[in-house]
Amino acid sequence: MNADCHGATGADATLTDAPRIALVGAPNSGKTSVFNGLTGLRAKTGNYPGVTVSRFAGTVRTGRHRFVVEDLPGTYSLEPISPDEQITVDVLDGRLDGTDRPDALLVVADATTLRRSLGLVAQVLARGLPTCVVVTFTDELARRQGRLDLDSLARALGVPVLPVVGHRGLGMARLLEQLTSWRTWPSPAVAPPTEPGERDAWTESVLAYAGYRPPQHHRITRRVDAVLLHPVAGTAVFFAVMVLFFQTVFTLAAPLQDGVEAVFAWLSGQVDAHIRNPWMSGLLGDALIGGVGGVLVFIPQIVLLFLLLALLDGVGYLARAAFLMDRVMARFGLEGRAFVALLSSFACAIPGIMATRTLPSAKDRLATMMAAPLMTCSARLPVYVLLIGLLVDSSAGVGPLGAQGLSMFGLYILGTVSAMLAAWVFKKLGDRRGRPVPFFMELPPYRLPTPRAVLAAMWFSARAFLRKCSTIIVATSVVLWLLLNLPLHTDAQLRAAGVDTTDSVAVSAYTVDHSYAADVGRMVAPVFEPLGFDWRINVGVLSAQAARETFVATLGQVAAAEDPEQPARALSAMTYPDGPRAGERVFTAPTIAALLVYFVYALQCMATVAVLRRETGTWRWPAIAFTYLTVLAWLMAYLTRTVIVLAGG
Repeated sequence: MNADCHGATGADATLTDAPRIALVGAPNSGKTSVFNGLTGLRAKTGNYPGVTVSRFAGTVRTGRHRFVVEDLPGTYSLEPISPDEQITVDVLDGRLDGTDRPDALLVVADATTLRRSLGLVAQVLARGLPTCVVVTFTDELARRQGRLDLDSLARALGVPVLPVVGHRGLGMARLLEQLTSWRTWPSPAVAPPTEPGERDAWTESVLAYAGYRPPQHHRITRRVDAVLLHPVAGTAVFFAVMVLFFQTVFTLAAPLQDGVEAVFAWLSGQVDAHIRNPWMSGLLGDALIGGVGGVLVFIPQIVLLFLLLALLDGVGYLARAAFLMDRVMARFGLEGRAFVALLSSFACAIPGIMATRTLPSAKDRLATMMAAPLMTCSARLPVYVLLIGLLVDSSAGVGPLGAQGLSMFGLYILGTVSAMLAAWVFKKLGDRRGRPVPFFMELPPYRLPTPRAVLAAMWFSARAFLRKCSTIIVATSVVLWLLLNLPLHTDAQLRAAGVDTTDSVAVSAYTVDHSYAADVGRMVAPVFEPLGFDWRINVGVLSAQAARETFVATLGQVAAAEDPEQPARALSAMTYPDGPRAGERVFTAPTIAALLVYFVYALQCMATVAVLRRETGTWRWPAIAFTYLTVLAWLMAYLTRTVIVLAGG
């Protein structure tokens, strides 16, 4: 098999000329594994015309044949209750603007839950399109003493039926061969009934004819769930897992981070040694290597975070966490599906906001969207690691646990609790009499995920972070470097100011302190002075409006100007150059704590604002989100600083 992939916007000729095969199936049915197996994990994503629901499509070639395989949003039924499910129905019925009906369908049915899957199969067959049923998890069905005669199932349904074990690639070659004959697939002599009661009777008759015996309960899953889903024990395990999670991020990533830092220090040294032009040397060494490299230094933590999330999701624990948190979410007027959306925001608020499409209630969707930016996304991680490193000694700990990891865990808890409170407030304001919709979510048995699937999930998320570094952060770093180095000062002006023109560090420090960036930072000083921020921190906070990571890049450039050899040491030793606080350290405990809390709450990501606009269809809600989060960030940071100062910190 040979798979090539293209964007799913419809602009590529292969997406318009080749037959379109759509994948339909319930969440956790193995549909995405089948899609990944056919497209080689290289499919790209776009949006459906006129809507913001993601569309995944890949072009699959085999011999002379070529197909576009499209992964439709997961659904339990073609009677939609959420935007994602509505898109699936609209695609199958050809009602989506600019999108024709698929040429053929692959319906994915989980062998371990075949009774429920056949309800969706019946609804799909009623559409009258060429259809093949792909039965997944047949290996697990046999392992748990279940039984299914696939040939009899095919005769009962009147369409081709193929077994596939997607995560191991078994059955993919046969499925690909089946696709080449999609025009000649048989269809049922009599379409399945559409009335629910008759459809249930039809399902039972099909199961009986296919000799279906459901699998026995997964003993390991049942025993483990007795603990993990217990209201008390499960909650304790959840917090233990999260503490271990962040301890691992700090402990394992530290040596790797030192290695990455050494690489960028070497690159910066090479620039200084071989490029004589001071402007070119500064642009490459300070703006690109110093700025972008200052963010990429934290790539080990980012990758490890995504790896651990992929593992927890792959084994099935995140679904349990959502089920467990349903009890908590209900107290805030929401349901477990809202927690799934908020959990997605740990990687980035954007997929978290987009994940709200699975919520049946429009008011729940809005409340969750307004809360999602408070979840601690990966963009905050470099900022947290930098500031916690300045605030907490790496050797400090509580028993066997490191204080830095516990501090990080505390910030994540603060963000999560704040997000739930914000969702509760918006839900109350928008629906005073509303009641939570009953939560239904399948808990898959615990499975060992394949390394390929875990690494693919990790790389997909890490690639998005790297793409941001290569676009937004590069552009912002270059602009900041220009602002920090302009206007130019002649040697006469420098000598008149008492600067030794032969001392490059002194010249650089003077230039930065009298730059356009310094003017901007001092202009907004009255706003941030109560929080203890000086103009350099102000510039970093303002630059973070484009992307939070640029705060690290900004401070990296400022610190490099003061001490090119040891920018981290320069940052911790940075002092006020003038004014009533001249000589005092900039990064004191109250200031660092205020900065951390400010970044917990502030909406500093224009991409998130754009997605809020796209999802809500108006600028009203993004404006409300930006305003309330900025005000909340300032107030909470001020409160934090005041408390620490009064406590003698």
